[in-house]
Amino acid sequence: MRTHDEVRAAVRGLGVETASWAFANSGTRFKVFGQPGVPRDPFEKIADAAQVHRYTGSAPRVSLHIPWDLVDDFGELAAHARDLGVEIGAINSNVFQDDDYKLGSLANPDPGVRAKAVDHHLRCIDVLRATGSKDLKIWLADGLNYPGQDSLRDRQERLAESLATIYAALDDDHRILLEYKFFEPAFYATDIPDWGTSLTHCLALGDRATVVLDTGHHAPGTNIEFIVMMLLRAGRLGAFDFNSRFYADDDLMVGAADPFQLFRILHEIVAQDAHRPESHVNFMLDQCHNIEPKIPAVIRSVLNVQEALAKALLVDADALAKAQADGDVLGANAVLMDAYNTDVRPLLATLREEQGLDPDPIAAYQRSGYFESISAERVGGAQAGWGA
Repeated sequence: MRTHDEVRAAVRGLGVETASWAFANSGTRFKVFGQPGVPRDPFEKIADAAQVHRYTGSAPRVSLHIPWDLVDDFGELAAHARDLGVEIGAINSNVFQDDDYKLGSLANPDPGVRAKAVDHHLRCIDVLRATGSKDLKIWLADGLNYPGQDSLRDRQERLAESLATIYAALDDDHRILLEYKFFEPAFYATDIPDWGTSLTHCLALGDRATVVLDTGHHAPGTNIEFIVMMLLRAGRLGAFDFNSRFYADDDLMVGAADPFQLFRILHEIVAQDAHRPESHVNFMLDQCHNIEPKIPAVIRSVLNVQEALAKALLVDADALAKAQADGDVLGANAVLMDAYNTDVRPLLATLREEQGLDPDPIAAYQRSGYFESISAERVGGAQAGWGA
């Protein structure tokens, strides 16, 4: 069983990537609610993300979305991030907000549209080179609304061909992170609806293609920790997007809906040492903060991940293995529940003090005056990227 010193060391080693779009105005299909002080450009998004790292010590990277985060000089943006104590994380492509992509992007029946979508990803690879990022994250809205609208098989062939062209353009130290989502916005068939489809494409592409698991991208009742285990077993879990959902892809703060599920997921991650940096699993907060203040919500999300990880690290692995081997159903479950019911907040407060941080990051941020400063300085903040 791990000591508290070992738990703190392991939590300290986990870096949670934040998303640039989480700091801008965001909303639903119905309404985007503006907030004071939200960023007006990618430089200000990174400045806000740096605040999260400043108070948690566990958010060292910022993920970008292209074209939402287009700038004239990505080298300058990367240097700006480094000056603020963070770095650029994954680069997310966007081929779902152009009229040409109404019938799909990489799987579109029109070869000209497919070429346009591939070219966008090649430009994203240029952004990787300019920023020092290593990961190109691909999520597609491609799919069908009606039976007979297109050939299911042909779409998979086109998708495979497009992905192969993108993969061939990567540098040797780059990866593709291929995300899946079981529905929305396509309602009859989604081209990458599940982990099996994503994994199948990744296996065909090569070792530097891995699967992205987003907790909101599953049907209700799906055993997500089982999928985590299988992808880790296959060595193909490249990224894990934290968020929380009640109904569909709600993108609420991680741990808000079902903190026990988050614990169960992290237990499987810890069981295979995938929480360690050398596992190269990219943990990111893919959330939209529609009504809550942006920076405190992201700070709270990092704290939620830290608490769930600490509890998962406290599982007595030897006692659990013995109970499982003995067929002790209740005993095995009790081992997990003992860890889950442990109050790890004092342990994590001690960790922050060891790092020279305030033990209460939310209170420290609120005392800093940063929100008051940006509210006075920034007028007309940007939307995350969609028109609603």
